[in-house]
Amino acid sequence: MTERSPRPRRRRLGRFVTKHGGPDARFGARLVVGTALTTLAAVPFSLALVLVESHWTPLHRLDQGVAERLHRSALDHPGWVRVLDFLTHVAWGPATMRILVAAVVVWLLWRRAHRLAAWAAVTAIGGGLVGLLVKNVVERARPHLPDPVSHAPGFSFPSGHSMTAVTSCAVLLLVLLPLVPRAWRPVPWVLAAVAVLGVGYTRIALGVHWVSDVVGGWLLGVAVVTATTLAFEAWRGDVGRPRTTPAEGLEPEITTENPEPAGRPGSR
Repeated sequence: MTERSPRPRRRRLGRFVTKHGGPDARFGARLVVGTALTTLAAVPFSLALVLVESHWTPLHRLDQGVAERLHRSALDHPGWVRVLDFLTHVAWGPATMRILVAAVVVWLLWRRAHRLAAWAAVTAIGGGLVGLLVKNVVERARPHLPDPVSHAPGFSFPSGHSMTAVTSCAVLLLVLLPLVPRAWRPVPWVLAAVAVLGVGYTRIALGVHWVSDVVGGWLLGVAVVTATTLAFEAWRGDVGRPRTTPAEGLEPEITTENPEPAGRPGSR
């Protein structure tokens, strides 16, 4: 005897809330779902934070072992250190990422996509502020290695470079994907993955972050992007637009002359 899938029930429930609940019910449903999804996205980072703060022995061994191995390799290959330094500070540096995001925000304002521009700006700026706040709350010291090949100011957890790479690449992907032909859309995803992973590697290989700092930066960046994206999706629902997927971009209508309607909250 086959088990009936609960999916049709959820769909019927969603249609019932949409048709009969009114704007308040729709807002309440989105608020509950958005809160649940944001909480789930934040759980991995919270777990990483607890492990770092509790000085969990296996994590400490992992951090120390990887740092020492990569440091020995860096000392033996000074030319590779220069490449890493260029990648972490210039090619994938926070300043470069922020300039790209700022350019996208200006372009969105010119296209009159004001809400998408606000989403991009809030995701980038909010992510930076959240990361800075967590750094100053945790106050984790950076690695202290003999004959360091690089230096960085401030505290260590989470990695600001890694978090900026996640939030910036997410903004660039979710805004610009509709402009890319479908057959070529895997390419931006690959480039973003290379940038995010590459930034993390450079920070560890240069001896300025632990592995757990980099992972924490990635996880916190994902949590921030999840929260702001759910807020934008709620607005799309309020003006009667369909939900999107990451493969489509956050606002597929960006390719049209009027990418954003002037719809009132709660209208369908």
